[in-house]
Amino acid sequence: MGGQYRITGDKYPRMRRPRRRGRLVALAVASAAVLGVGGWGTLQLIDVFTGGGDSASATGTKAACATRPSPAAAAPKALPEPRAITVNVLNATTRGGLAQKTADELKKRGFTIGEVANAPKEYDKKVKGTGVLLGPASAMDTSLRVLGAQFADAERRTDPARKGGEVDLVIGDAFRQLTKKADADRALTALAEPEPTPTSKKNC
Repeated sequence: MGGQYRITGDKYPRMRRPRRRGRLVALAVASAAVLGVGGWGTLQLIDVFTGGGDSASATGTKAACATRPSPAAAAPKALPEPRAITVNVLNATTRGGLAQKTADELKKRGFTIGEVANAPKEYDKKVKGTGVLLGPASAMDTSLRVLGAQFADAERRTDPARKGGEVDLVIGDAFRQLTKKADADRALTALAEPEPTPTSKKNC
C-alpha cells in the first residue's frame, strides 16, 4: 500500500477475536435456572414450617370424609323383642312331643307361644332339613330374623297372602335342639347392633 498509510517495520497490529455471544447467553440462562430452583426450594421450606399446603389439607379432608360412616349405616336396626313375637310350633316329624318340648324352651327365652300341634299336610313328614320358619312378608327381616337366631339352620319363607303377625316354626327331620342360648343371644346382639360400614359422603 502506498501513500499516507504505508506500513513500515516488521511488526503488525494484532486483530482481536470477536467475542462469542452464545457463551454469554448460556451463562445467563444457567444463572436464571439456579436462582429459580433456589427460590422454589425456599418457598417449599416456608410452606412446611408455616403449615401451608392447602391441596394436602384438602386431600386429607376428602379422605376423612370418604371413610366416615353414615348415620344410617351406624344406627342399629329396630327389631322386635322376643316377647312381641307369637310363635306357632308345629311338628312335621314322627317324633312325638317334640313340638311341646321346643315350645317350652322358646317360652323360657321370652317368646310368646301360640299353637302347639302337628304340621299341616303340606309340611307333615316333608321337611327333611332342620325346619322352616314361615310368616307374612313383613316378617322376613323382623320376626323371622329374631326367631332364626334360636333356630340357626332353619329355612325362612314368607307367605304374601298371610294375615296377622304370627310366625310358624315347622320342625323338620334333622332337628335336634335349638341353638344354645348363649350363641343365640350373641346372634341377637349382632342383629340389633350391626358393625358400621364406611361410606363416602358426597357433601365433602
